[in-house]
Amino acid sequence: MIDKIAPLEKEKWQDYRLEYRSISHSYYDVKITPAEGSYHVSFVKKPFDVPFENNDHDKLFQPWWDDIKAWGIVEEDKLLAAIETTVEDWNNRLRITELWVDHSYRRQGIAKALMDIALQRARDEGRRAVVLETQARNEAAVAFYIKYGFSLIGFDACAYHNDDLESKKVRMEFGILLDEVK
Repeated sequence: MIDKIAPLEKEKWQDYRLEYRSISHSYYDVKITPAEGSYHVSFVKKPFDVPFENNDHDKLFQPWWDDIKAWGIVEEDKLLAAIETTVEDWNNRLRITELWVDHSYRRQGIAKALMDIALQRARDEGRRAVVLETQARNEAAVAFYIKYGFSLIGFDACAYHNDDLESKKVRMEFGILLDEVK
């Protein structure tokens, strides 16, 4: 299946709706504790009382991204998997804006192969790092990024809504420095 990965044409795939579906049994509980002259931040993996079912969506080739490129697997005009990347010229990083694999094609090495393409783009363009974001309640994504070699580089406790801490939807930023890629 990974041999079918090819560039996606912006004209054809712009605004294509990606349906994200996952179930998380745990989340990263983020605690921010002010102390005199400092803050203490912790991310502790905890189980949900009831598994969290995530049903979300996004679209490819959004107009606010610069120098956007995407690759995917298409069969019979249906997208089965995709990765989308954009450039952050001001700090010489490549940002992965979308990584999506249709639920029936997961656990076949497709996400890793797509990620390899994004990192190759970054290397080819001389980028210093590759970054991406996910939410504290998306345990599968966090586990995949860590296994791939990404590290937690930051977070935003109110990126999506004012209750991100309570809803366990804290934005977690992950990054990988290209000189650390094997």
